[in-house]
Amino acid sequence: MPKIAIIHDHLNQNGGAEKVLEALQEIYSDSPIYTLVFDQRKTNIKTSDQQIRTSFIQKIPLGVKKFEWFLIFMPAATEHYDLSEFDIIISSASAFSKGIITRPETLHICYCHTPTRYLWTDSHNYIKELHHGPIVKRTLPLVLTKLRQWDRLAAERVNLFVANSNEVKKRIKKYYRRDSIVIFPPVDTHRFRISQNIGDYFLTGGRLVPYKRFDLAIHTFNRLGFKLKIFGTGPMFKDLKKIAGPTIDFVGNISDHDKITLFENCRAFIHPQVEDFGITAVEAMAAGRPVIAFNKGGALDTIIDGETGTLFHEQNWETLADTLIRFDHNKFNPALIKKHAEQFDKTVFRANIEHLVAKTWTKFQSSL
Repeated sequence: MPKIAIIHDHLNQNGGAEKVLEALQEIYSDSPIYTLVFDQRKTNIKTSDQQIRTSFIQKIPLGVKKFEWFLIFMPAATEHYDLSEFDIIISSASAFSKGIITRPETLHICYCHTPTRYLWTDSHNYIKELHHGPIVKRTLPLVLTKLRQWDRLAAERVNLFVANSNEVKKRIKKYYRRDSIVIFPPVDTHRFRISQNIGDYFLTGGRLVPYKRFDLAIHTFNRLGFKLKIFGTGPMFKDLKKIAGPTIDFVGNISDHDKITLFENCRAFIHPQVEDFGITAVEAMAAGRPVIAFNKGGALDTIIDGETGTLFHEQNWETLADTLIRFDHNKFNPALIKKHAEQFDKTVFRANIEHLVAKTWTKFQSSL
């Protein structure tokens, strides 16, 4: 049996990438996980200390607490992993993990969540939205240019790219000039049930970061006076609370049980962003609830307009408000929506990944 290692950018948050890591860990349970930093307080990953192997950033004072300060060191920290004992590397990457250095005899498969957002698709917005002084804002573009060059070269070290959506497949082709195959990320669709007790609220949530456009949802619901519940925490939490009216309810970082209940009883899930894939939208559909989504990005892979949700075509409050006014959740069939969501279940992901790794390893060995 080939010896396998898993590489993950950093383990200090809970998001879609971490759900992929959990599924990979279940498939390859004996494989160590290499990551830049590991903050057990901020992640739900359950693993032994022996299985996590961190970079030198973990040992630097404030390296974990102020992780983002050490951006310039992250390429070197990634390249510093000694992976010479492994036959297959599976990197889970939205930033640095794809840049590992391996032996010629080692197969490197990269599951790409997206080409690094702050280097490519969101580079200009990233700088504008920084809450730092003018000196940082002037010097950061120079740093990002160097990182962009490294990131492009790092992509050439990968033997096979796997994209988590057709949107990401396009980005990989544009920014890295590489082909890829699509395997949708895992969703625990079996945890959700169809409820007969639909509430009077809409739902949205996740990591509260700028690109997810929770501000758009809040402005729209403020004007309409409709009820909106928002789950999750993140750097935008205080800013979003400041602009929220009385019909907006922030429920914070809640338990899985409470979040599932929110999904099952909402009128619809609001998905206003351009997402790489969009696990939360699929979770809503797993509960039989329709999704109101901006018609770009991963939503085009997961939502059937008029059957499992409604797509709106301009990312502004007027268009979203018009969609909400016309929306009737009673026109949707919860059983049909749930059945559609089941094609994205974790069991499907696991079967696809296991087949791909075995097939690619056999082909790779024959080429040596």
